[in-house]
Amino acid sequence: MRVIGIDPGLRSLGWGVVAVKGGRVSHVANGQCRTEGRDLAARLLSLYRQLTEVVSTHAPDTAAVENTFVNRDGAGTLKLGQARGIALLVPAQAGLDVGEYAPNAVKKAVVGVGHADKRQVAHMVRMLLPGVEPVGPDACDALAVALCHAWAAGASARLAAAVERAR
Repeated sequence: MRVIGIDPGLRSLGWGVVAVKGGRVSHVANGQCRTEGRDLAARLLSLYRQLTEVVSTHAPDTAAVENTFVNRDGAGTLKLGQARGIALLVPAQAGLDVGEYAPNAVKKAVVGVGHADKRQVAHMVRMLLPGVEPVGPDACDALAVALCHAWAAGASARLAAAVERAR
């Protein structure tokens, strides 16, 4: 199973793809979609096109998107929400199920602490995916989202199998 994790952003949208085979998770690819254009519509179109290409190239089986965290700037939060809409739309358009995770849930899954800082998350991503070099902080966060989803999907599959066996 291939999982794409997406860290939405209007300037830079991070993405990371991991492969899950048995109990092992390995790095496939990671990157950042940088927006192009001056106005919001052009920037969103740029994200859409780039992320569509990533999904097409890496053919994930499932996707996960980090929830946006609401800040004090309402206009900024709304714009970020529109970028998050692209992050949800592209995998859904490709027929993928999309999981959504709060930032604290991702941190807890990867680091073990829900209020870990970015350095701790980056350190654990490198430990869990030996040899990986995230292309930037947004890509690193996206890999953490992918790891979180991979583990959640694995736990869900094990639970479903156990329920089926119990019947």
